[in-house]
Amino acid sequence: MKHKLAIWLLIFFLAQSFAVQGKNVSGPESNPVSDMLERIDRGASKKFRFVVENDGSSRENSFFELSQKGSKVLVKGDSWVSIATGVNWYLKHYCGIHIAWDNPRATLPAKLPRVKRPERHATPLTLRYNFNYCTFSYTMAFWDWARWEQELDWMALHGVNLPLAVVGEECVWRKVLLRLGYSDDDVSRFIAGPAFLAWWEMNNLEGWGGPLPDSWYAQQEALQKKILQRMRAWGMEPVLPGYGGMVPSFFGNATGGGKWNGYTRPAFLQPTDAQFRDMATIYYEELTKMFGQANYYSMDPFHEGGNVAGIDLGASGKAILHEMKRVNPQAVWVIQSWQENPRKALIQDLPKGDLLILDLYSECKPKWNDYGSHDWLFCMLENFGGNVGLHGRIDQLLGNFEQAMRNSSVKGIGFTPEGLENNPVMFELMSELPWCSLPLSPDFKTQWIRAYCRARYGVSDAGIEAAWQILANTIYNCPPDNDQQGTHESIFCARPSTKAYQVSTWSGMKDYYDADDTRRAAQLFIKSAEKLLGKGSPLTASGRNNLEYDLVDIVRQALADQGRQVYEQAMADFNARRRDGFEKKSRKFLDMILAQDRLLGTREEFRLGRWTESARSLGRTEAESNLYEWNARVQITTWGDRLCADRGGLHDYAHKEWQGLLRDFYHMRWCKFFDALTENLAANADSAPKSIDWYALEEPWTKQTESYSPKADGNALEVASDVWARYLSK
Repeated sequence: MKHKLAIWLLIFFLAQSFAVQGKNVSGPESNPVSDMLERIDRGASKKFRFVVENDGSSRENSFFELSQKGSKVLVKGDSWVSIATGVNWYLKHYCGIHIAWDNPRATLPAKLPRVKRPERHATPLTLRYNFNYCTFSYTMAFWDWARWEQELDWMALHGVNLPLAVVGEECVWRKVLLRLGYSDDDVSRFIAGPAFLAWWEMNNLEGWGGPLPDSWYAQQEALQKKILQRMRAWGMEPVLPGYGGMVPSFFGNATGGGKWNGYTRPAFLQPTDAQFRDMATIYYEELTKMFGQANYYSMDPFHEGGNVAGIDLGASGKAILHEMKRVNPQAVWVIQSWQENPRKALIQDLPKGDLLILDLYSECKPKWNDYGSHDWLFCMLENFGGNVGLHGRIDQLLGNFEQAMRNSSVKGIGFTPEGLENNPVMFELMSELPWCSLPLSPDFKTQWIRAYCRARYGVSDAGIEAAWQILANTIYNCPPDNDQQGTHESIFCARPSTKAYQVSTWSGMKDYYDADDTRRAAQLFIKSAEKLLGKGSPLTASGRNNLEYDLVDIVRQALADQGRQVYEQAMADFNARRRDGFEKKSRKFLDMILAQDRLLGTREEFRLGRWTESARSLGRTEAESNLYEWNARVQITTWGDRLCADRGGLHDYAHKEWQGLLRDFYHMRWCKFFDALTENLAANADSAPKSIDWYALEEPWTKQTESYSPKADGNALEVASDVWARYLSK
């Protein structure tokens, strides 16, 4: 009996060993894919079998393959992430189930559709990156483990195997500064608050939004350890924050970083300074002690105009790389390509293979011809500031992707948005491109949109497809000669003026589609939704959820676009001194803002309370919750103090069309503005309307703590139909 037990134990441990080595393992045993499927739908993992096929002899391609094994779907791949990608492909294209940010859970069919013939997809793009530093503040500033777990599942399903992992970087820096003899007050002067950590990490500012309480450091360290444990279980390579020369502005013998939109930047410790190596040593010791070693480290010195006067860039690049290599000789430096970075002198003498450049905005402003022989990733930025709005560059993305694939130095793709949880269509397209055959067919976009609709809603509907084809050829097809940053911004969110157009200072907006395009798409969507969301609907719960989300988002866009036209009509009446016409149009405009607020309130994804309550929930005391909520409110409105908001131009950069914010912030501003214009007309004055101190009006709202509910309220279809009847029908 003992001998039999020993044999069974030996077999078990050999099987586990093969699983770790990634050799032809199939499994009822627990693995990250099975665990993920159980989170999506309990019992779902029993309907699949998985095989990892990777003998480690080649890193030239990633693949997944779908086939049938008896009553179960067999998914093979070179890694667990590739297998998860295959599962996602199967769910979308065989089951009509789309796992997205708005839909992280689903109910799989009791009997899965059969894979009639094996389907295999392979790609030479073996590195698939995720995140922009900004994402960690504009979207993830207040995430807990439950939300992070969902995101990690989304990443695996979409092929990500190289994620930026900077949660808790402030914990490392706190240890470093205290070890160097700095006080807690010094730490607070340097490290930013929770909603602004991204720009501190990128050397843009220091201190703003703090000080962080001790409990913050403890919970973020614990959170990062969970995140890294899950990433490594998937076989993902986390990109940890490395040391690039940043020190506090009060460090002493260092080069001042200058200013960034009114904020004082951290200083830069030159590599010729004897302290550079000591500083790097301490930093990497504390980082490794806390979060382990990595094969990839991210450093972005001189981000967005950092001071490089008197700095030997070539020596800096070599020193940064040298210190990283002392930690791990196999490590690769990951650097963002944005604006003038990376400077040519910084990287030109670095060995090929030691640097991986993120071509951050490949779908609009590709720069890969500037990188010499260095490896790089084709990245999609898509979203700026976490702004809400339909947006995409489908034709440009497809064309640039095909062009990039002719460059031998491209090693993969990357998702690099400043904000998540928007425009799922663009992220699905980007995630599927590596697995598609090239060259793309002339009708690829039309066919892909049709397949996307079937995958997203689980049904084929002519009205829905027609709406999406309109959107794909208009608002989701920003042309190459328009380099605006992200969405065509909603006029509702703009600081009011008689010539209001764009909302954020750097958006660079230009009209590239007709407002009637989104109105027609909304009309088609409402008609189909009335049929598909009614009794006897063929939609599953997953399809219903996705349809309802898209209904609200598309009608929201149409209302914002029509609102811009009403605003322009109101201004025309004001300039012509037509008082009755102005009052009628301005009232309609204000009513449209409130209608938008009511529409967005029907989905929790578009509610301010989801943001503010997640911030408050991280506080251990009332004071901590108030600090986090203040961070949350400031970021989406003034962004900074008066100097940075006004002269620095940061106000409204992270504006959001959210329920609660529309009603209590944007509506309030427009009321104040229209009152001033009405007063001017009543006085029959030749002078301009009296000026308004917008910051003085906005700042009090950032300090309030009244509760906003994160829970959806109202029937989305009923409210969307009412909005259509009142403001969109002609």
